[in-house]
Amino acid sequence: MLAGRSAEAGTGSRPEAAAIRLAAVKLIYKPIGIVLGILAGLLGRRIFNFAWSRFDDEDPPKPTTELAPWSKVLTAAALQGVIFKVTRVVVDRQAARGWAFLTGTWPGERRPDPKP
Repeated sequence: MLAGRSAEAGTGSRPEAAAIRLAAVKLIYKPIGIVLGILAGLLGRRIFNFAWSRFDDEDPPKPTTELAPWSKVLTAAALQGVIFKVTRVVVDRQAARGWAFLTGTWPGERRPDPKP
């Protein structure tokens, strides 16, 4: 009887231990993801500045600059948005792949949520 109880207790705690380990590994990844997000923003800014220098010799206009033409303001905003988003996605994806390689645990969702 006693041996049967310990075997049952062992099987009952194994999924719980795995769930706790998974939660801990994902929690450890959070600050790493935050730091990588900041680095992705800095990298995105450098890429944007390089790309903008190919369009124009002047700095990109701010949206609040009164005499800046709309075409220039919108072009700068669109280019900046695309570069920042793509840079962030690439950094996030590669960081997740590296984390999964090192820990054996994917830091995010396994597959997209189905639409209701």
